[in-house]
Amino acid sequence: MTMEPAPLFIKIAVLENAIEAQLLGSVLTQYEIPHRLRSYHDTAYDGLFQLQKGWGEVDGPTEARQQILEALAELRSQAADIHGDEPDG
Repeated sequence: MTMEPAPLFIKIAVLENAIEAQLLGSVLTQYEIPHRLRSYHDTAYDGLFQLQKGWGEVDGPTEARQQILEALAELRSQAADIHGDEPDG
């Protein structure tokens, strides 16, 4: 029996926060798009790198890159719509 090698995962995008990561992970899982979420949090530095670099990253195979970027763009667009509807003040 021959086993298929696991696809090589590459860094696709930097995620801004844990909520964005959780929502994106849910969407990608729902549509069975292979991915891995990786937090930049390091307990030794108490999250210092997350303040500088973002929450973390989403990795995936090259073939899924466009689908992942489209899903992320859609999430960010929806978030911008929500925040854009708030009154200034």
